Amino acid sequence: MCLAIPSKIVKIETGMGTIDVDGVQRTCSLLLLESPKVGDWVIVHAGFALHKIDETAAMETLRFLKEAAAFAEGQPPPDEPPSEPPDQTD
Repeated sequence: MCLAIPSKIVKIETGMGTIDVDGVQRTCSLLLLESPKVGDWVIVHAGFALHKIDETAAMETLRFLKEAAAFAEGQPPPDEPPSEPPDQTD
């Protein structure tokens, strides 16, 4: 299964962009995009920004990915407090 990650362009230099996802920055190719700009949200897969998306869609997708990762690790969703263990007093 392949996964494309919403990322924000924070720097552009000669067809390459520095993208940011939750503070983690990587470099990707912007050659597949028409008129990319700093501040644009893009879907990135295998080192290429594939297309632009709006910020609302990016935030919703990132929230979903965090929830899926938490579920896979047996943790509560990121915006939900950890559950209290059951009272063991007799």
